[in-house]
Amino acid sequence: SGIGLAMANAFAGAGMRLALADIEPEPLLEAASGLKNRGAEILTLELDVADRGAMMAAADRAWSHFGGVQVVCNNAGVGGGGGPLDQARPEDWDWVLDVNLKGVINGLLAFLPPMRDAGKGGHIVNTASLAGLIAPPGMGGYVTTKFAVVGLSETLKQDLEPHGIGVSVLCPGFVSTNIHQSARNRQPRFGESSPDPERLSMVRELVEGGIDPAIVGQRVLQAVRNNEFYIFTHPEAREAVEERMNRILAAFPKE
Repeated sequence: SGIGLAMANAFAGAGMRLALADIEPEPLLEAASGLKNRGAEILTLELDVADRGAMMAAADRAWSHFGGVQVVCNNAGVGGGGGPLDQARPEDWDWVLDVNLKGVINGLLAFLPPMRDAGKGGHIVNTASLAGLIAPPGMGGYVTTKFAVVGLSETLKQDLEPHGIGVSVLCPGFVSTNIHQSARNRQPRFGESSPDPERLSMVRELVEGGIDPAIVGQRVLQAVRNNEFYIFTHPEAREAVEERMNRILAAFPKE
């Protein structure tokens, strides 16, 4: 759903064959059906991105089915880790880190070596957030993972340039998705979610007022085609990012 489905729609419109992965089987099959009706070739993969073995198996299936993979989007994410950090529970940290950060790492471990070894180039898209560039209060767990994805992507870009593999990092603001309902897919090993109802209501309002995911999907397609690194969808956030950068520069000792 959300940004992932929007990317799939944009890629299908460009004639790409698609491997779709989701932890929820019913939305996965519904998305695949809609895309097949548009003439796209689809492989569905029911997948928990935090499960490295399952990710490796999914990569094997994709490579076997299509005979190669040119674009990989590490997009799965949850909105966990909300609230003041002094109140964060260990199981909440584990959930948001395993999905938002380790999920990206697992995707790279599974798909990147065969892409590199094939010697035909390719492109990696890692979904971060504006919360990977600025750090609002009450979002510590989420911010931690998204800052990590930005840094990982900046290094990855340099590492993969000699292999002709491009890298993009997607940093959107609020998008109208289901991320405020992330707990519906919280894996049992991470225990029960205990959201603050007032905070959840506030987040829901912000998310539901976000931009159409289709806008994001088209921007990602454009970035892959043009080999753009940073993908921004909310130009109004430039000032907040600039303020943070200025604070960093101002803290350096003067010569």
